[in-house]
Amino acid sequence: MKYRLIFLFFFSVIFGHAQLPNGFVYANNFISDLEVELRYFGTNNFVGQPIDGYKNNCLILTKETVLALKKAQKALKKKGLGLKVYDGYRPQRAVNHFIRWAKDLNDTIYKARFYPDINKKDLFKEEYIATRSGHTKGSTVDITLIDLKTKKELDMGSIYDFFGIQSWINYQGLTDKQKNNRDILQTLMLQHGFRNYQREWWHFTLRNEPFPNTYFDFPVE
Repeated sequence: MKYRLIFLFFFSVIFGHAQLPNGFVYANNFISDLEVELRYFGTNNFVGQPIDGYKNNCLILTKETVLALKKAQKALKKKGLGLKVYDGYRPQRAVNHFIRWAKDLNDTIYKARFYPDINKKDLFKEEYIATRSGHTKGSTVDITLIDLKTKKELDMGSIYDFFGIQSWINYQGLTDKQKNNRDILQTLMLQHGFRNYQREWWHFTLRNEPFPNTYFDFPVE
């Protein structure tokens, strides 16, 4: 046991990863070509700063979720497309960071970009911010499509994390191209064992997720 712990310590130092709780894995260890840009690791998000608990741009999910994503990625390649993930497992401390931000009504620096039509005081009422997140259970992903050759994201009709009806799946103000892109993503994910969320075109949760009632708080590192 002693030597195993020593090995795990040096492994985490060398590869920059910590030991994960049982049932969780690093997605890129299973899907090497999966594009990952964790928006909460940097400043390109509605808060405008790195979010508590995000210490590395590494996607962590339950193993079942990663295996389902791997099948979806394989199917997409036939169309010359791939997956890009904005967020996966999200520690509770990150959710708490969102809550503190939402209660600070004076901080509206990124309102014009992320929530132009919503008053910040209404973000809880409109259910854009919550005290609990499905992401914290480890089987939810925020995801989009990219062109495999250019690595550019497909036009989905709104930016990621836009708080407004433009992000709703049934939003009617889309071009034919935007609607087709959303349809490809929705069909793909539903066919590979995920359920969607009507207010966020990017949000999917694995059906029969392994930890439906557990909210984790280990860091993303």
